[in-house]
Amino acid sequence: MSIDELGALLSRHVRADETTAIEGLHIAAVQRSGPPETQMSGTVLAVLAQGAKRLAVGAEMLEYRPGDYLITSLDLPVTGSFIGASPETPALGLALVLDPIAIADLLLDAGAGELPRPQRRTVPAVAVGSLTAELLDALTRLVRLLDHPRDQAALAPLITREILWRLITGEQGEAVRQLGLAESGLHHIGRAVRWIRDHYDEPFRVDDLARLSGMSSSAFYRNFQIVTAQSPIQFQKHIRLQQARLLLASNSRDVTGVAHRVGYDSASQFSREYRRLFGTAPSRAAAVSQTIAAG
Repeated sequence: MSIDELGALLSRHVRADETTAIEGLHIAAVQRSGPPETQMSGTVLAVLAQGAKRLAVGAEMLEYRPGDYLITSLDLPVTGSFIGASPETPALGLALVLDPIAIADLLLDAGAGELPRPQRRTVPAVAVGSLTAELLDALTRLVRLLDHPRDQAALAPLITREILWRLITGEQGEAVRQLGLAESGLHHIGRAVRWIRDHYDEPFRVDDLARLSGMSSSAFYRNFQIVTAQSPIQFQKHIRLQQARLLLASNSRDVTGVAHRVGYDSASQFSREYRRLFGTAPSRAAAVSQTIAAG
């Protein structure tokens, strides 16, 4: 089994909407390297068969390419760009959604001594590991099922379970295992992450988020930074600016109104932080959306 075979399969089955007939499996081909873009990561396993991608997660920089895999065990704002992609040599990869319930079931079924000893520490939610031959083999067999529709219902769940097993017993297994454990540090921080995502336009006190997470304020702040590579305030800022970008793209000319809508008291501060993250002024983004709408 080789990465080239996986790449050939991905190339044959890629669609414009990146979906496949197998639930949770997505395939993408990117034909040009553009400026970094910020988006939510989802909770996924990502593998590239061709090309490379660089990610900024808070203050951390990560890069993965063929021979690596990327794990995201919380839905976080990440800024990424593909390296060297072109129509002749597009970046080509897959993403498999990680289901916490399926991971929890697998952990419950594992016998004593079959899993690595728990580290009992919080780990980063986004990490890169080395793609083993066994994991590559399982991923290739899963994608190969796209050529055999009759077999998908029976075999895709079995192969997906094997992939999860390879992950939870592998190099970045602690992050994947914590995704399936209700009382893990990752799970507790996830409560705060979800609250900020749902209430991004509201002010908050770190003490309140710590209480929601079942931690002391100092432990919460430390673990939040380990998991997300940024502080709670920085995380909220990313969510606010992403939401502002969506509002501006939906044909809004009122930059000040958008700033207030996403939680900024100062339009000038909003403009500075928007430009710092996206490389352009919000007024420029609004003008572009107006031009597209008019055309």
